[in-house]
Amino acid sequence: MSEPPSDQDLSPLAPFRRPVFRMLWSTWLVANLCMWMNDVAAAWMMTSLTQTPIWVALVQTAATLPVFLLGLPSGALADSLDRKKYFLTTQLWIAAVATLLSAVVFFGAMTPPLLLALVFANGIGLAMRWPVFAAIVPELVPRPQLPAALALNGVSMNASRILGPLIAGAIIAAAGSAWVFALNALLSLLAAVVISRWQREHKPHPLGRERLGTAMRVGLQYIAQSRQLKGVLLRIWIFFFHSTGLMALLPLVAHGMQGGDAATFTLLLASMGAGAIGSTALLPRLRRRYARDALVLRGAWLQAGTMAVMAWTDQLWIAVPAMLLGGAAWITTANSLSVSIQLGLPDWVRARGMSMYQMAIMGASASGAALWGQIATWSNVPTSLAIAAGTGALTMWLTNRLLPDSGQATDLTPQRIFQAPQHPGPASAGRVSVMIEYRIDPARATEFRALMFSESRPSRLRQGALSWELLHDLEDPGRFLELVTDESWTDHLRRFERVTTADAELHARKQAFHLGPEPPRVTRCLMESTVK
Repeated sequence: MSEPPSDQDLSPLAPFRRPVFRMLWSTWLVANLCMWMNDVAAAWMMTSLTQTPIWVALVQTAATLPVFLLGLPSGALADSLDRKKYFLTTQLWIAAVATLLSAVVFFGAMTPPLLLALVFANGIGLAMRWPVFAAIVPELVPRPQLPAALALNGVSMNASRILGPLIAGAIIAAAGSAWVFALNALLSLLAAVVISRWQREHKPHPLGRERLGTAMRVGLQYIAQSRQLKGVLLRIWIFFFHSTGLMALLPLVAHGMQGGDAATFTLLLASMGAGAIGSTALLPRLRRRYARDALVLRGAWLQAGTMAVMAWTDQLWIAVPAMLLGGAAWITTANSLSVSIQLGLPDWVRARGMSMYQMAIMGASASGAALWGQIATWSNVPTSLAIAAGTGALTMWLTNRLLPDSGQATDLTPQRIFQAPQHPGPASAGRVSVMIEYRIDPARATEFRALMFSESRPSRLRQGALSWELLHDLEDPGRFLELVTDESWTDHLRRFERVTTADAELHARKQAFHLGPEPPRVTRCLMESTVK
């Protein structure tokens, strides 16, 4: 009998010892394979419809913009609905779009605007799929193995980056793009069958589902009140905004190579994927050697170097090694920031947080592709890539200098330190106003106020409070009132379930300021607006 997998096994392949992770990782590999096949076929088809750089670059924009527009609603739904059924639905959507794409090409009715519209529709499926899978991964492995699991997801992405273009290029050369889209439809259906076999039990929340608008607001608040997470999103935006210039213009770069054709484009993409996969085994060693910011900065500089080389050369023997290094830079940067944001999110808001991470990537990719494509249209492709390389390296360096990572990990382990209040009878409509009265030594008032604004306010808002305020009694200098408003009684109860070990430690520090034998007095009122 084989031994059960150890939670302390930190080898790069440790997550593969868990059958459910293997099954869903294989599904994710197929999903990414379809994505790259679709992107390659669509990008190459656009070059056959028009040679205008902006149209070619807009394929990348159409593919990524839906994730930017729909990421947050998708994350809110993934945090509320049955994640298995939701994941399954996204695969069926992508299969339907791929079927429609192949049909339009078979009938010879494809035009540049229609191609962009169908690529956008496929992007909708990607927008709905990515946050739910990102939220599922921490369910599949113990926390110590999460970095390895995320690195293996990067392997999945980059293995598909190699295989997808190779398969798509071979099919395009032999039979045409329509058959690439048809194969995508078939593979997406097979992935849906595998997902349907996943034995996951969905446990509805006892307080019911959060309303979509409330769930989106709380997700935004959680990110907005976390300096660490905002720093991650800024860095991933900067990296992809600049690096996407190479991806968006790569079909034209391939055309400009000596003897450039579809096979050249495929080889360049595959080289980038191979570089990413080959560097995965080095990631644990790199994480031990460098702090996150140092690793991200090196990745950004290496990516900038790749883009500068690709702007300068038309020789394939130079371009292929450069793309290999670009792939290594891509996975090093993306994995470092992905691990950072995953470890900074509790499970109840994970899909929303990861959706905003993906929104940052795709929003940066969509806007970057449009900008670098337009600059290439005004000037030329090498000039656009050179500008993207220089500004990317500089802005990442400035970000690390001005907004460094604190390096302090927050303990997000759930804690039940408060007894949830009981409402007398059915909770009626209205907001809940909570008043907490502190008695403080006036000599320590400045210190107490600093703690409340710098830590208590962000903590309450991250948990979902609608508003927060601290009042100081001018006639009684030792009296402070903390006012917290919740959108409803149900939302007030949700906050009790979202308390973490870090929140418990903060609570103890606030209590240490309070004078007297009794704890701070808490008053709750159910309020309604009288504004007509």
